Amino acid sequence: MSDRIILHIDCNCFYASVEMLHHPELAGLPLAVGGDPEARHGIVLTANYIAKRRGVKTGQALWQARQACPDLVFVPPRMDLYIRFSRMARQIYREYSDRVESFGLDECWVDITHSCEILGDKTKTMANGFRVAEEISSRIRKELGITVSIGVSWNKIYAKLGSDYKKPDAITVFDRENYRSLIWPQPVSNLLYVGRRTERKLYSFGIHTIGELAEADPALLKGWFGKMGLVLSTFARGEDETMVSPYGEDVPVKSIGNSTTTPRDLTCNEDVRLVLYLLAESVAKRLREHHFQGYVVEVYVRDSGLFTCHQQHRLQEPTNISEEIEKASARIFSKLYSWEKPIRSIGIRVGDLVEEGLPRQMSFFIDIEKREKRLRADRMVDSVRRRYGYQSIQRGIMYEDTYLSSLDAAADDHMIHPHSYFERGNHTGAGSQRKIVRL
Repeated sequence: MSDRIILHIDCNCFYASVEMLHHPELAGLPLAVGGDPEARHGIVLTANYIAKRRGVKTGQALWQARQACPDLVFVPPRMDLYIRFSRMARQIYREYSDRVESFGLDECWVDITHSCEILGDKTKTMANGFRVAEEISSRIRKELGITVSIGVSWNKIYAKLGSDYKKPDAITVFDRENYRSLIWPQPVSNLLYVGRRTERKLYSFGIHTIGELAEADPALLKGWFGKMGLVLSTFARGEDETMVSPYGEDVPVKSIGNSTTTPRDLTCNEDVRLVLYLLAESVAKRLREHHFQGYVVEVYVRDSGLFTCHQQHRLQEPTNISEEIEKASARIFSKLYSWEKPIRSIGIRVGDLVEEGLPRQMSFFIDIEKREKRLRADRMVDSVRRRYGYQSIQRGIMYEDTYLSSLDAAADDHMIHPHSYFERGNHTGAGSQRKIVRL
């Protein structure tokens, strides 16, 4: 049986590229998409290559980015715009295959194994896969005005490595002849699902490259990492046989969240509850705008000592209702934080998204009528605020501290998160804690 031909397509500096299309006056300038540089909150969501070459990195606080690049131009994120461009890109990919699997807004796998005849060559070869990739790249550039990097290989893992190998606007083929010379010397951290903790542990065992991981005894890896060790071994050797999901079986966005560094440090539960309401309303509104509901609610906290912790809880039913998200967040927070220090920033994320309105089995223990009333109330608030402004209608709790409630959470940075390769994957970095909470 011949190999599959899989593309991994990654839009280069996606948010920044889209913004540059809409801000031609900023051509040639370092640009970053992030929060409000005049306030205390916000991070760099992405930056163009001019800014990156000057030391600006995704995830930096805005003040850090400004230190690295004093003439950096910030623009606020516009997720509606990015989602629209993402959908247009996927429509192009769908002309070449019905197997288009999103990996966040800016990345997709496309299985073109059975569609190589599009260019008149019915052979299923990597060379023909390269030709299809060239055509897709050209169309994205001409029709959308942005560029992509594409990896071509016989499995999803190596295809993704290919799209990361050269940037921007490049195509890389990893085939049976070259993968050992091109992939195996790469740092093990380049492999999908190897985070900082896994990398440090692999280093402690003398494994620094993908090739060293590929040649390690799978039994030893299983002993060190459990079943995940076998998965990593399979990934490194290029033996992953995971299918590319048919278009429509996944949603391009796996989670939507919002976090803020507050105007002042939070010192009590009442402060937190007010800000959680602001964030819950903001996240729920964005979910409704894009017709999503989510099963998982996660709360993120950073204290004044910059220690970060977060927990998540899975709900019985998916939701995009502000009150339900706030109540779940408040319960999570009560188990998460012990008030050793004041809180500097806090966030809410709703994940494991599904499309709104899909049929599902309802629980006998959930008051459907009450949920529908809450949802109608939320939609009415959305309508009033669209017409008269964010401050035109507020919950009573907001008047307990008008300074804190003056924060317009709806205008803050909305984080749209790509999902991990595994639906239930847990990927944490150093200096943070994550717990799965069953409430």
